[in-house]
Amino acid sequence: MGWNDAERVRAARARALAFDGERELERVEAMGARVLDCDELPDLLRSIIDPPTALYALGELAPRHAVAVVGSRGPTPYGLRMARRLAGDAAAAGLVVVSGLARGIDAAAHRAALDAGGTTWAVIGSGLGCLYPPEHADLARELVAAGGALLTEMPLDMAPLPDNFPRRNRLVSGLAWATVVVEGRHRSGSGVTAKQALEQGREVLAVPGPADSPLSEVPLRLLAGGAGLARNLDDILAVLPPGAGRPAPTRPDEGSPPDLEDEEGRILSLLGSDALSLDELARASGLDTARLSSIMFGLELKSLVVFVPGQRYAQKTR
Repeated sequence: MGWNDAERVRAARARALAFDGERELERVEAMGARVLDCDELPDLLRSIIDPPTALYALGELAPRHAVAVVGSRGPTPYGLRMARRLAGDAAAAGLVVVSGLARGIDAAAHRAALDAGGTTWAVIGSGLGCLYPPEHADLARELVAAGGALLTEMPLDMAPLPDNFPRRNRLVSGLAWATVVVEGRHRSGSGVTAKQALEQGREVLAVPGPADSPLSEVPLRLLAGGAGLARNLDDILAVLPPGAGRPAPTRPDEGSPPDLEDEEGRILSLLGSDALSLDELARASGLDTARLSSIMFGLELKSLVVFVPGQRYAQKTR
């Protein structure tokens, strides 16, 4: 055991000795939350190898079919678009969307579920009194108010320590019938969640991405290992129990909008799932930069493209 390990053990022991269970429950009740014991957990979560002995819950855990949507904290515009589409359609179909409230794909999945009028559960790697990341406090409050839940097995004042997140991830996958991985680098948290889902006997699906993108490493490895393909809601429903969810909703934004000019349609086709600079678009389209700037301005006004970091344009997440 190294010095750091010994220090962590001593710190954990000190916290345990100082823990006041009665005071903890008083604080939990004061914030409108509750602590569920193992018998009160959802059936799916209770069935995993190492279920939590206690689960702090703020909000509602109604018995519903759930799907987890996880991925990179630094996603591409394509990854954000796919996360929002899959999570939004899943929520609109009556499924609960589970994720980890992290930056990037997690937050996009929660937001899409809410925008679709659905339910979402967020499992965090810290205590309810130490929400992480702090900038997602409003999102957490909103998902609880919409009938969802904020969940953790950590005591109220537990900080977001690195060791907490692999344990958090097993709860994300454990609550869901299937886990969908959108993007992730080698050895990322999304890969850990997928591994835990497989160990729990759950379905794992992955969104295919560009072969040369580091963020495609986890999805492509999962697909090569036999994971299901996640292109749309139908792919998700196909691996869930019969009767789970409703058919994929008709998306009015499928295809090119009817009021696009020919050149605008060409530019959207060139963008595809990529983020391209004005110079790259000019070379690919053969248009001069003055004309292209005018087209991009029009597409921005129509909320079809967005300017992203790196002086590039991408199709807007919808």
